[in-house]
Amino acid sequence: MRLNKEINQFDIPLAKRTYLNNSNSILLKKLLILSPFLFLIFSIAALRLIRNIELEPLYNLKFQVERDHDGRIFGHIPYKEIPKEKLVLIEPNIEVHIDMRDSLLKMREEAKKDGIYLVFLSGYRSINLQNDIFYSLKSIRNQEAAERARVSAPPGYSEHSTGFAIDIGDATQRETDFEADFENTDAFRWLIKNAARYHFKLSFNKDNKYIDYEPWHWRYEGSIEALKVFESSNIKL
Repeated sequence: MRLNKEINQFDIPLAKRTYLNNSNSILLKKLLILSPFLFLIFSIAALRLIRNIELEPLYNLKFQVERDHDGRIFGHIPYKEIPKEKLVLIEPNIEVHIDMRDSLLKMREEAKKDGIYLVFLSGYRSINLQNDIFYSLKSIRNQEAAERARVSAPPGYSEHSTGFAIDIGDATQRETDFEADFENTDAFRWLIKNAARYHFKLSFNKDNKYIDYEPWHWRYEGSIEALKVFESSNIKL
């Protein structure tokens, strides 16, 4: 009798461990039923996140292509450097494309007949020289690239590298060389009136929102090669 009583007392707590709480059982059943829907929701959210991460670089690339579809940098067009054999010397240290030599010299002679004395300041510049000019401005003026590009083209983006660009001054007012004040000289007024007759065009006028006004900088468009070189430049930004 005593042995049976001890066994019964020992069995009761063991039996209690075999039963589940009813509320926990119901919750587990609900979770099992809802788990496929929860998995579906989390899967959709994860797929959308991954898709956005993958597409973001594509959107940025598309923006870059639309903005720089013609290769411009800070408003400047890329240009190839003229082969050395196409350069001719017109003055000490000033070379130009052979196609524009005759027109340029004739324009200066015709201006002289009108009492206007044009002086040539700069013609062809190599890409290496343009590199030195562009990056030296950083140390001299402490400017960022976009600021420097307003006054000097990055290397590989200068019209001077084509041999078809010429910087012109007034021999009687040399203080206006490479200055906006050149527009107030007789030489500039004569060029505005007559330069087109010799196939020269002002490159950077006051309407250019990327590059500062340069009344001294002219380019030649009097040959097929020159027209091809400046085809992109003649398209409005």
